[in-house]
Amino acid sequence: MSNDNVILDEVRDGLERDPRLPHPSELAVSERSGTVTLRGTVASPGQLRAAVQIAKAVPGVRDVQDELRIDPRDHFDDDQMRGAAIQALISDPEVPDDRIEVTVAEAWLTLKGEVEHQYESNAAFEAVSGIPGVGGITNKIRVITAGIDG
Repeated sequence: MSNDNVILDEVRDGLERDPRLPHPSELAVSERSGTVTLRGTVASPGQLRAAVQIAKAVPGVRDVQDELRIDPRDHFDDDQMRGAAIQALISDPEVPDDRIEVTVAEAWLTLKGEVEHQYESNAAFEAVSGIPGVGGITNKIRVITAGIDG
């Protein structure tokens, strides 16, 4: 058996054994000169990281090309989606994330809070609108230009 086949078999076996990946058969693995390419669909960012870590841990793997897609439909629970929304708000410098609350019910996000400027409300909406699997967004952020800080 060639070294390439050994690497492929070890990556596939690792994906099959890992409990973080409930559907490893949805992942395609290829290898060329020590570079493993992962393709397919996973349900969450955590599953994506797990698959890449497994591949990187196999002896002989020099690099991992991550071509996985995250498709949370019917996979992402509301708590995971809320976490992704909070992270998106924190990551956007135009969003005063300490003033915005996020709730999620059946993949529908609701943003609440108070901000000083309309662009902050718009930025919050834009930040969460790119999260995969979001069924809709209700923006209840109020813009209060005077007296917000005291």
